[in-house]
Amino acid sequence: MSGSHHAVDLPAQADSGRIAGRLRIALVVICVTQLMMVLDGTVVTVALPSIQRGLDMSMVGLVWVTTAYTLTFGGFLLFGGRIGDLYGRRRLFMIGVGLFTVGSLGSGLAVNDISLIVTRGLQGIGGAIASPTALSLVITNFPEGKLRSRAMGAYAGMSAVGGAIGQIVGGVLVDMVSWRWIFFISVPFGLFIMFLSPRVLDEGQHRRGRLDVIGALAVTAGMVLLVFGLTNAASHGWGAASVVRSLIGGVALLVFFVIWEARTPHALMPLRIFKDRNRAGAYTIGFFLGTSGIAAFFFVSLYLQQVLGFSALQTGLSFLPIAGVVIIATQVASRLVNRYPPHLLIAAGAFLVALGLGWLSTMDANSSFFDILLPQLVLWYGSGTTMVPLVLTAVSSVSEAEAGLASAVHNTCQRMGGAIGLGVLATVSIMVTDTDLKSTSAGAVTEQARHAALTHGYAQALFVGACIAIFAFALTMLILGTSRGRLARKRARLRNPVSSDGSGLTGQP
Repeated sequence: MSGSHHAVDLPAQADSGRIAGRLRIALVVICVTQLMMVLDGTVVTVALPSIQRGLDMSMVGLVWVTTAYTLTFGGFLLFGGRIGDLYGRRRLFMIGVGLFTVGSLGSGLAVNDISLIVTRGLQGIGGAIASPTALSLVITNFPEGKLRSRAMGAYAGMSAVGGAIGQIVGGVLVDMVSWRWIFFISVPFGLFIMFLSPRVLDEGQHRRGRLDVIGALAVTAGMVLLVFGLTNAASHGWGAASVVRSLIGGVALLVFFVIWEARTPHALMPLRIFKDRNRAGAYTIGFFLGTSGIAAFFFVSLYLQQVLGFSALQTGLSFLPIAGVVIIATQVASRLVNRYPPHLLIAAGAFLVALGLGWLSTMDANSSFFDILLPQLVLWYGSGTTMVPLVLTAVSSVSEAEAGLASAVHNTCQRMGGAIGLGVLATVSIMVTDTDLKSTSAGAVTEQARHAALTHGYAQALFVGACIAIFAFALTMLILGTSRGRLARKRARLRNPVSSDGSGLTGQP
């Protein structure tokens, strides 16, 4: 669509604040993309037991169905936003949606665990390109003011809607058709988006620069090797050559990534972004808290279906109260953050996360649904409480030009923390369950014994998750527990983010 057409219908819309015509279709395209990405992260959760049965997968393979997407999405998220700026946001948006659509089709057609894990990784790469460029396209296509505010509100609303309905959609598809349809459902949406994008979205201006391909590959490969080593330790033992090589290789690649980012002038993740104490602390705390959400969804979903005998739809419906609690917590926190220091809200939230996970870890094979619902509400209220103050701290004292980078680094840290954390907790769960099953009396293992062993494994993993959340609480008090004077200076920087020398990062020494 030409820029002249854009100019004809913009003035009237800008005055009224009403989105109409081509811009309305453009917003639909962007919002459907965001909904598709969010849905993919939630519908899979309730389908895990069905996928495990359908492809005869081990617990380790099931972990990789989740982490293959999370790792590639998190690893290429910064890279995806960068290439959109350099080569055209609309063009890369369409490429990202195309890769995601092909990955979705491949996941639905998967014949074994390897093919599903590979296509899930392709989905993650597509999502990492499409997601940041979708947000950029809101800014490119909607002028500042009422139109952009409304567009941003609709875009953000898709995250809440997708999180709430994703579990139900997944449950309906698994129970009524097949687990494969949780992936197939994205294909028509992807084709719809690619058909309309060149007709309703403006390309925007390109920027000059170079890509940090080496950085993107190094950080993603390093994380993959770490998670591979952690998840295989359960079945092969910590001393196995493959486990040791994977862990050493992963650490080596991550060290190389840090060294490379410090030296290259076109860094994917400029290390200066970590120079501010509070901001670096927010990234670190987000990394550890990233473990809690993904672990709770993963193990509770398995427990409800494999031990309590819930259907996929019942499991999806059981997560609805959690969506409501998160929405309430974020709204309350967004009001309190103007009255109290952000670190107090983060600390309170982290403590509630630890309390909820610790309480949840007391479950056994005879627990009822309500026995695990209450601790989940505590856990997710705490998680929702941390969201707003963590983001505000993560983007504090940066220039407007680097606010997107600071936010993307925060998002990346949370996703990577979730992937590595799930690898650790799944290893704990598998080891405990295997030990319990081996210690049972000789002969066939009864259904009751198997349920008890599975639940014990899930509970111990959740207990370790509680310990990680307590560690995040301690970090919050140690790193972000600033004096009133330092807090006042930080608030002053928030009001005037650009430093006097124009560097844009006032946190630099």
